[in-house]
Amino acid sequence: MAGATEQKIIDAAVRLFASQGYDATSVQEIVNAAGITKGALYHYFRSKDDLLFEIYRLLITAQSADMDRIIGLGLPAGETVREILASLVSSTAERVDETAVFVRELHRLGEERMTDFRAERRRYHETFLAVIEKGQADGEFSSVVPADTVVRIALGVVNQLPMWFRPDGPKTPGRLAEEIADFVLAGLR
Repeated sequence: MAGATEQKIIDAAVRLFASQGYDATSVQEIVNAAGITKGALYHYFRSKDDLLFEIYRLLITAQSADMDRIIGLGLPAGETVREILASLVSSTAERVDETAVFVRELHRLGEERMTDFRAERRRYHETFLAVIEKGQADGEFSSVVPADTVVRIALGVVNQLPMWFRPDGPKTPGRLAEEIADFVLAGLR
């Protein structure tokens, strides 16, 4: 969990990166928007790249913790899928600027950070895949569509949210989460 000053820096960076892009945003603009000194920014982040990675790290850490918590409940596969998707869609929609910034700027990560990113994304994918496979093996879900295809479609929809979801639009993150979960579960049954 980020402290108050660190969170002010992250929030300012997200707003600026989302509105004008990573390249067009200077460290000084982030400092001004956060109402801090340059020294304070560099106390928390060695570089603008570190700040970009932290935006992603906070998001994926929260989403992974939510998934692990849900799986730990030991619910039937259908309820587990519903809860995972609802949590993932809601957190992505509620933090759509962070998600958009990261998706748009992902290519900027160095090799070490890309390796970390891929490992965490793979862990999420494989954990969700195991839930679908178990539901198919237990007969709760149809196996007409292979589990890996189901996961790619479901996560693909979520990954596209920053392209079209608008916080001021007609659907709340919670309502959208319910509809996407309903859609995926209807396809599995």
